[in-house]
Parts: sequence; structure tokens; C-alpha cells
Amino acid sequence: MSAVINVSGLTKSFGQFKALDHLSFSVDQGDIYGFLGQNGAGKSTTIRALLSLIHPDDGIIEIFGYSLIKNRKEILRNIGAVIERPDLYPFLSGIENLKLFAAMSGVRLSSSQYIQQLEQVGLGERYRSKVQTYSQGMKQRLGLAIALVHNPQLIILDEPTNGLDPQGIADMRNLILWMKNELKKTVFVSSHLLSEVEQIANKMLIIDKGKKIKEGRVKDLFAPEDNYVFVSTADVAKAISLIEQSSLAGMDVKTADDGFQIKMKNSDIPAFNNWLVKHEIAVTGIRSMHNLEQYFIQVTTSNQHVETYAS
Repeated sequence: MSAVINVSGLTKSFGQFKALDHLSFSVDQGDIYGFLGQNGAGKSTTIRALLSLIHPDDGIIEIFGYSLIKNRKEILRNIGAVIERPDLYPFLSGIENLKLFAAMSGVRLSSSQYIQQLEQVGLGERYRSKVQTYSQGMKQRLGLAIALVHNPQLIILDEPTNGLDPQGIADMRNLILWMKNELKKTVFVSSHLLSEVEQIANKMLIIDKGKKIKEGRVKDLFAPEDNYVFVSTADVAKAISLIEQSSLAGMDVKTADDGFQIKMKNSDIPAFNNWLVKHEIAVTGIRSMHNLEQYFIQVTTSNQHVETYAS
């Protein structure tokens, strides 16, 4: 599968602050690529470099197999982007905004085609309404319509769910999946919300302080053998004593007031639950915990080594 984005050794400093520190990654055609990090990790700086809005101090950026420096105009014609909150004209209607931005891209469509594009992002009933009457979620959807109007291969989204309510977040998630599955776009989406990216991305990269921390396929990063289970019980001490006297002694177990956490495969959870009940441990609940979420919180607040899974 061909790489749509190939970044190698990307470095950028602002004065004494190093925003990007020899960052390297690649995005394949058809990926929904999750780009994760806490606020200030270097996500927006990376995106601005990909869009040629800033110039890196060092490193190579290739998009569609071509150097961004040497082929800037040709590459940018085939990219659609929504950077933070879309910069829209509030006193114009949705369709007027779309027509205006389309003209800037050299696109001329019929009115019915513009309406169809707005219908695709859920704005068919409000295309004549002024943007100042739109909710934040509607503005984000209009931003997507604008990003798609010139039919680009690559869509870049910077924190697309910021400021959205739960329904707006769900709508944006569905639109991103629709762009990949129906429109066959490659989508590069940055976020600080691991749980959101997990639901849509097939690959993801975690960065911290401008450095790569973890990269790989989502299905590998969330492998069952790396799963943590939290057991809710009032019999914590009794359960821990039982575990220490069994073949499970030495396993990674952490206690809390209302239960304990233990690492095991998903397939072992039913038997483990039966074992606890058989030994008269009053289990009130068992839930899986993604260790990557714990890892994400840990590594994005400290300096850790890079761990990369094969793609």
C-alpha cells in the first residue's frame, strides 16, 4: 500500500522551545490515522508543517510521493483541511460559504451539486440559514463540506470534536468513517481524546513534547493479551490473599477501595470470574480497561522511550 504522507526527522523550534523533535511517521492510502497527544505536544505544529503554513527547521515531508517543498501547490490542491474551528463567514448562508470557498479553490458546481454536498454532511435542511445561527457542530460539518468541495484525496482534521456536545462528537465520528468508507479518502485526524480516536482509526501515533512515543495499528495496540481487568468487590483483601496463594501469584495486581485491577487475556475473564465466585468472593462487576489509555496518560506527562508496533 502506498504512503500518502511520509515524514522523516521533522524538527521545529520556536526560540528555545523545541515543538518537534526528529518526528517520523507514515500514513498509508485509505488510513484513518489517529494523531494523539496532550495539548502542547506538537500536534498542531505538525499539521501546520504538513500544510506548509510553517517551515520546519529540519526533516523531510513527502505527500503523495512528492517533496512538499518542491511541489507545494500541486500537493495542496489535493488536500482538504479543517484546522481547529472553521474560519467561516457568519453573515452568509451555508451554501454561500460553500460557493465562496469552492471559487477560491477554482471549483464551479451547480446549485444542486452544492446542496447535495451539504446534504451529505447533514446540512440539507439548513443550507439557506446564516452561519451565525449554526451550532458549533453544524459549523464543523460545514467546514468538512468546504474541505471536500474540491474532491481531495487527503483530509486533515485538527481536533475536530473540540467544543462539541456528545451528539456532535458522535456525528463527527460518523462523518469521518463515511469519508473513509464511502468517499475512499485518507484521513489524518489529531486529537487529545484517546477514546474517540480508538473508535475510528486503524492506525495511531502518540507524541509527547514533539517526540514519537508509540505508533502502530489500533488492533495491535489494543491486543487482548495486554488487557487489564477491574474486579469490583467488597472482599478485596480476601481476593488478594486468594490470588497470592494460587497459580496467579506474582501477577500484576493493584488494589482500590472498591476492588482490584489485574492483567489477563479477555478470553480468561469468564473462568476467572467463576473461580472467584467458587471461592466465595462477592463479585459485583468486571470490566475491561485499555492499558493503552493508562499508557497514554503516563507517557504524555513524562519522558518515555519509543515503542513501535509493525504496520
